[in-house]
Amino acid sequence: MKTAIFRIKQTLLLLILVAIAPSSYAADLVKVRMQTSIGDIVLELDREKAPISVKNFLSYVESGAYEGTIFHRVIDNFMIQGGGFDEKYNRRPTQPPIVNEGGNGLKNLRGTIAMARTNAVHSATSQFFINLKDNSFLDHKNPTPRGFGYAVFGKVIDGMSTVDAMRKVETSSGGPFAKDAPRVKIVINKMIVE
Repeated sequence: MKTAIFRIKQTLLLLILVAIAPSSYAADLVKVRMQTSIGDIVLELDREKAPISVKNFLSYVESGAYEGTIFHRVIDNFMIQGGGFDEKYNRRPTQPPIVNEGGNGLKNLRGTIAMARTNAVHSATSQFFINLKDNSFLDHKNPTPRGFGYAVFGKVIDGMSTVDAMRKVETSSGGPFAKDAPRVKIVINKMIVE
C-alpha cells in the first residue's frame, strides 16, 4: 500500500514538473515579427543563452528605433546586415555597447541572427545580421580578440523566403559603403514583439 501511494506521488510530481517545464522554457524564448518592405521575418530570440543581447535588441524594438532603418549590407552566400542606418544612410543613435556573448554556445548557422560589431570585441550596439549559410568562422573559439566571435541570440522561425529574396537583390555602392548596399532599399517598417 505504501509503495502504491509513493508511486502515485512520484507520478503526480513528474506530471507537475512536465507541465511546468515547457512554460519556463517558453518564457526564455521571445518572438519578434520584423515587417520589411519585401516581406515579414519572424525571429525567435533565446533569452536564456543570450540575455544581454536579447535585452539590448528588445530595447531597440520596443522603442521603435528600428522603424525606418534599412538592410545596408547584403552579401549573397554570407549574410544580410541592418539596424543602424535610415534610408538616407544617416546613422541612427545607439545605446552604449554591450558585452559580447559569443561564448554562449549558439552557432552562426543559416537563419540565425547575431550582433554585428566592429573589430573591438565588446562593441555591438543596434546592428545585427542574419546568416545566409553556416558561418562557423564567426563562432566563438577563444577569448582573444580574433577568436571571440559574433554573438548569436536567436533564429528565423518563419520568413526565410524573405531572407532569401534579400540575398538576391542587386548591390552596389551606397552612402558610406563602397559596395554591398542594396540598389533598391530594403526597409524595416516595424518590429513587433509577439
